[in-house]
Amino acid sequence: MSSAVDEGPKPAPGLRIHPSPGVVDVPVVETERLILRGHRLDDFALLAAMWADPEVTRFIAPVPATAEEAWARFLHYAGHWAVMGYGYWAVEEKASGRYIADIGFADHHRAIVPALDGPEIGWVLAASVAGRGYATEAVRAAVAWSDHNLAARTVCIIAPDHAASLHVAEKVGYRPEETRLYHGAPRVVLARTAAEP
Repeated sequence: MSSAVDEGPKPAPGLRIHPSPGVVDVPVVETERLILRGHRLDDFALLAAMWADPEVTRFIAPVPATAEEAWARFLHYAGHWAVMGYGYWAVEEKASGRYIADIGFADHHRAIVPALDGPEIGWVLAASVAGRGYATEAVRAAVAWSDHNLAARTVCIIAPDHAASLHVAEKVGYRPEETRLYHGAPRVVLARTAAEP
């Protein structure tokens, strides 16, 4: 038996999907082991599975995402590139060609006081690839791109007990500024200033 998550979303009866290549040009960034690229429709099943994994989301959200919430996130990623000129990449493992992560920059308009004052970087990796150094490799590539394409200052928020993500952020130059409450939970706000050209 298959489900919508297994096969990806389908158009409503009577509608046809017309791909529109070039409507949003998402830059491709390559590292030694990874390709950061725009999300494709065939990434959705793996994206939904990743966001439904409690191990993946335990520091991000109170409960794992439903397929419906994952679909909204998927569209949110594309919308950021279209509207803001920056957004999230799908991360593909070069060796396998597999989608394994999301990483990028966003303006989430978070209800956090005071408001964040720069594009916000975030990343999430499938549990199956944890511990391989992919997060650091991808974040390093993303901030190198941002140094040439975004505001000089970027920020991130991380749960104070998420030691692995705090370590990744600090390795690429993010420095803790303060702890703020977001949806009633403490979050460390970190910031980075772009490297001089």
